[in-house]
Amino acid sequence: MNHNVQEVSLLHPAYLGFIFYKGSPRNFDKTIPPLPNTIKKVGVFVNETIETILEKVKEHEFQVLQLHGDESADYLASLRDQIETSEKKIELWKVFSIGDTLDFSEITPFEKHADKYLFDTQGKKRGGNGRSFNWEVLTDYPFQTPFILSGGIGPESISAIRALLKKPIPLHGIDLNSRFETEPGLKNITQLKKFIHALSS
Repeated sequence: MNHNVQEVSLLHPAYLGFIFYKGSPRNFDKTIPPLPNTIKKVGVFVNETIETILEKVKEHEFQVLQLHGDESADYLASLRDQIETSEKKIELWKVFSIGDTLDFSEITPFEKHADKYLFDTQGKKRGGNGRSFNWEVLTDYPFQTPFILSGGIGPESISAIRALLKKPIPLHGIDLNSRFETEPGLKNITQLKKFIHALSS
């Protein structure tokens, strides 16, 4: 897996995510190899204790914490208070799983605490369901907080992504996951290269 991480890093992504959730087939239990300073390491957690998250931050030096469970706004506030004691700025991303609709009022309590949001597809699993939600629900996004688009993004998504990028909404990036894997946790480098080239051309 570490060799695959280094291969992906050569494609110069802005972020690389590492999942720490035993219920996921992508659960990461290894040492993160050295990465370029331009790549931010993202620790992904699901309903984890703050103590455990702080231990992982110390071990892996994460720049971003992605919270993919049922964490409340108060939880984010408490986590923020404890990580703010460190010298380095650590971003907090809150994930929202979307079905057919999106109630923006559910996001409002997190506005004071989250640096970014990640919108994923609602499914049986905590991410990696391989399906997209209706991106049209984001065209009325009312906040200034940037967000990451996730959920079933594949080679056929390029046109829809370009259309969304033209909207006056703060789309910060896209999350490429299960549709670009050879097996859970291992990315298909050839497919990633083709997608990045096609999206940027």
